[in-house]
Amino acid sequence: MSKKITLLDYGMGNLLNVARAFEHVGAEVKIAETPQDAVNADRLVVPGVGAFKDSIAEVRRRGFDDVIRQFISTERPFFGICVGMQMLFDVSEEFGTHKGLGILPGKVEKIPEKTTDGYSQKIPHIGWNSLIKPDLIPSWRGTLLDRYEVEHPSVYFVHSFSAVPTIPSDRLADCVYGGHRICAAVQRNNIVAVQFHPERSGNLGLELIDSFARSF
Repeated sequence: MSKKITLLDYGMGNLLNVARAFEHVGAEVKIAETPQDAVNADRLVVPGVGAFKDSIAEVRRRGFDDVIRQFISTERPFFGICVGMQMLFDVSEEFGTHKGLGILPGKVEKIPEKTTDGYSQKIPHIGWNSLIKPDLIPSWRGTLLDRYEVEHPSVYFVHSFSAVPTIPSDRLADCVYGGHRICAAVQRNNIVAVQFHPERSGNLGLELIDSFARSF
């Protein structure tokens, strides 16, 4: 199967490392610097590093917001990473209240500063953490995490805010930080997005990237 990936360049993403990760698994990578560059993409990837406010502002300024919506409506495979996941939701509370793309219902909230036992915890959440299945997902078989079904995957996170989907079935994976369940991945139809960084998550991250490159 031809593995052609288009990466959206809106000036805020961890573009080079994500591109290298896809190239490592044999994908052909194209960088989309304008909306027209992404129109005919086979698979669209939106990476992200930094604040939600700045990221969504750049996406809109460059005209990529309509591109993302239109692309997803065609049912072609879409993959969001970190802020690229958060922007899919209705609103973020990071540094004020900022509207997202409204593709998935829900909001982006700050990770609790205290554990469920009442102790202070470090924010941002940085480092390796294990993925677990949400209550409504008894199995990852048939999803992008299919390869992880019999493993206990540990992936790399760097974030202070996390998405809270309104529809529980949109959650594909969680992690636990300070006793709190945090949404680590979502999937709905042709949309898949992760809060962690697969390009920084070793072999397991590369397996996920390869699965998306081969999906659908």
